[in-house]
Amino acid sequence: MKHVMRVVISVIIVLAGLGISAAENDRKGSKDHPLISRMPNFHITDYKDIEYDSFKFSVEQNKKQVPVNVEGHKFYIRYDLDKGAAKPGSLKIVRNIENALTRIGGKVLVDVSGQWGVYRSSTVMVQKEGKETWIHVKAADTSYELTIVEKEAMKQEVVADAAAMGNDINATGHVSVYGIFFDTAKSTIKPESDAAISEIAKLLKNNGSLKLYVVGHTDNVGSFDANMKLSKDRADAVVKVLTGKHGIAAARLKPHGVSSLAPVTSNDTEEGKAKNRRVELVKQ
Repeated sequence: MKHVMRVVISVIIVLAGLGISAAENDRKGSKDHPLISRMPNFHITDYKDIEYDSFKFSVEQNKKQVPVNVEGHKFYIRYDLDKGAAKPGSLKIVRNIENALTRIGGKVLVDVSGQWGVYRSSTVMVQKEGKETWIHVKAADTSYELTIVEKEAMKQEVVADAAAMGNDINATGHVSVYGIFFDTAKSTIKPESDAAISEIAKLLKNNGSLKLYVVGHTDNVGSFDANMKLSKDRADAVVKVLTGKHGIAAARLKPHGVSSLAPVTSNDTEEGKAKNRRVELVKQ
């Protein structure tokens, strides 16, 4: 038995001496972007998936780097080297990603091949299947970050004006409003929500006897309890704007949150989740 133990210990020491690494787990809920495979022996330590956001990419114009603001579906992915793995170096990381993307039609817009600080960086744009995707890579010797924006115009989902909202409420007792926007996991109303909230205010001013429940809905990402609080906070935020900015009497509005209890479609797709994240007006 002692002989076996000595052999096992010897094998562990030899492996450690060879620098053989053990694969480490990715951060829960993270994944690679479908356009870019990761470098070998790296794992994800930070990940963000934001439905609509922006990023200033550096591009080269007239031999100068200038910022270009790109809006759309934004991803941020950070990779760190597994313990014990050999360092590939920042230049190898950048070149591998550039080469992989140019093979599928990508165009390198700026390449900082000279090292600044401990980092190297590059910006690549890929046009594929009618979609324009911008990628910024920032690499050190043992880690690298990808910021990716799938460029798109923000979908204006305020299709119903005050009259149309009133018609739906009269017919069914409720109406879903899709033009009120929040950052992921937050309840602060974004400025592009003004048009939708103004139509709600107009609806209430045109019908002085109308009283509404303002109901916040989420998708099923995250815990039920957290989403219950988030949906209530978002409903509170809408009521606060209606009463504070538009002068609607607080007694006419009651905010509620229902988390993911009342989906209008499946949460199995990103499109379905987007439809389920909404504010609903329900006649009292």
